[in-house]
Amino acid sequence: MDALRLVGLVAASAAVAGLARRTPVPAPLLLVAVGLVASYVPGVPDYTLDPHVVLPLILPPLLYTAAVESSYLDLRANIRPVALLSVGYVLFATVAVGWLAHVLVPDLPLTAALVLGAVIAPPDAVAATAIARRLGLPHRITTILQGESLVNDATAITAFKVALAAAVGEGISWAGGLGEFALAAVGGVGVGLVLMVPIHWLRTRLDEPLLQNTLSLLIPFIAYAAAEEVHASGVLAVVVVGLFLGHKAWKVDFATRLQEEAVWKMVAFVLESAVFALIGLQLPYVVQGLGPYGVGEALWYAFGVFVFVVVVRFVWVFPATFLPRRLSAGVREREPGVDWRAPVVVGWAGMRGVVSLAIAFSIPVVTDGVEFPARNLVLFLTFTTVISTLVVQGLTLPPLIRALKLPGRDRHQETLAEAQAQSEASRAAEARLDELLADERNTLPGPLADRLRTVLERRRNSVWERLGAVSELTGETADDTYRRLSREMIEAEREVFVRLRDERRIDDEMMRTLLRRLDLEEAAAYREELG
Repeated sequence: MDALRLVGLVAASAAVAGLARRTPVPAPLLLVAVGLVASYVPGVPDYTLDPHVVLPLILPPLLYTAAVESSYLDLRANIRPVALLSVGYVLFATVAVGWLAHVLVPDLPLTAALVLGAVIAPPDAVAATAIARRLGLPHRITTILQGESLVNDATAITAFKVALAAAVGEGISWAGGLGEFALAAVGGVGVGLVLMVPIHWLRTRLDEPLLQNTLSLLIPFIAYAAAEEVHASGVLAVVVVGLFLGHKAWKVDFATRLQEEAVWKMVAFVLESAVFALIGLQLPYVVQGLGPYGVGEALWYAFGVFVFVVVVRFVWVFPATFLPRRLSAGVREREPGVDWRAPVVVGWAGMRGVVSLAIAFSIPVVTDGVEFPARNLVLFLTFTTVISTLVVQGLTLPPLIRALKLPGRDRHQETLAEAQAQSEASRAAEARLDELLADERNTLPGPLADRLRTVLERRRNSVWERLGAVSELTGETADDTYRRLSREMIEAEREVFVRLRDERRIDDEMMRTLLRRLDLEEAAAYREELG
C-alpha cells in the first residue's frame, strides 16, 4: 500500500509539473495548488511529511544539483550579498519574526516563537531559483538568490536547534548557541573540504560511466551523513562538495557528463515535483491538529505572521544592499551600481518551501518529559506562511518584474561572447591539428583530414550564424536551417535501420548500435536545445 501511495504521488506530481510547462504558471505554484485541492478529494491517501525522510534523503540531492549547476566564481564574486542574506538575514528574521509572533499570539512563549522564527526564516532553494531562471532575471540577481538558497538552510537548521533547546528548557545560553552555530558551520565546511578532493580523484579514475554516475548519486548522501555524524552541518558539506565538483566537471570524460546531466535532471524533476505536491497535501493534517485554537483565530495569526515575514525581509534587504556601498569605497569599486529595483525583486523573492515544513514537523511533542508549547499552532503558522509566500509572492513576482522594467539577460551579448570564445578555441584546435598532421605517424588521407577541418569550421561558424540574418521565408537563421535539415537526414537513416531490422537483414543488437550513433549525432546537432 505504501509503495502504491508513493508511485501515485510521483506519477501525479510529475504529470502536473509537465502540464505546468504548457502554462504561464510556474510548476511549484501549480503543484502546491493541486495538492491543496487533492488533499480534500475523497480517496486520496493521507501524506504526512516525515522530517526523517525529507532532511536526509530529499534535501541533499536537491542541494547538490543546485550547487553543481552554480558558479563557484560567480558566488565568490558576490560573497558579501550572499553571506548577508544566507546568514545575516536568516538570523535577523529568526529573532525579528519570533519576537513579533510572541507579541501577536497570546500565551506563545518567546522561546517557542523563536523556534517558529527559525523554521520560517529560510527562503526556499527550489522555488526562487526556478522562478528566477524562468523570468530571465539579470545574472547577478539570479546568482545572489541561488547562493542564498544554498546556505540559508544550514543557518536556519542550526538556529532551530538552538531555539528548540531553549524552548524545552535545556538551558542553552547565547554563548552556547553561538558556539554551536560556529561548530556546525565550520564543521560542515570542513567535512566538505575533506571529502571533495578524494571524491573528485575517484571520479576521474573510474573508467566506466555507469560506476561514475552511481558514485554521483551517492555523493550528496555521503557528504550529508558524514557531516551530521560529527554534529556539523550536512547542508554546508553537500554545498561545498557540489560547488567543487561542478567547478571541476570538465575533467570527467564526456560520456559521464552526458549521462550524469540526464540522470540528475530526472532526479531533480521527480523530487521537486513531489516536494511541492506534498506541501499542498499537508493541509488536512495541520488544520486537524490546531487543538484549542479555532480556525478563524489561527488564520488571523497566520495573516499577521505572513505580513511580518514579508516586511522583515525588506527591512533587511534594503540596508544590506545600500549601507555597505555607502560605508566602503572598496565595495563601490568591486561591485556594480545597484538601483532600488534590484532589492525590491530580491525582497519579494522570499518564497518559503519544504525545508521549513520539514523542520517544523521535526519539533518533538515531548522532550525529556517537557512538552513543546503550542506545537500545533507552530505547524499551522509554518504551513500557512509557506503557502502564502509561494502563492502570493510567486504569482506576483513576474508582473512585478515586468512593471519595474528590470533589464533581463542580454542574449545578444551572451551569444557574442560565446562566438568569440568558440573562435578562440577553434584557432587553438586548428593549430593543434596542423601540428599533429605534420607528424608522419598521424598521416591521414586527404578526405579525412578535410573532414576534421570541416567539422571544426562548422563548430566555429555555427554560433556566429545565430547572430546573422534570418530567412524571410522560414524565420530561421542559417544555423537553424542546418540543424533542421540534419535532423531530417538522420530521421531518414533511422527509418532505414528499423526497416532492415524488421526485414531480418540486421539483428536488434546491430540496429541499437547504429541508432546510438545517430542519436549522438542528433544530440551534437541540437546541443543548444538539449541544454
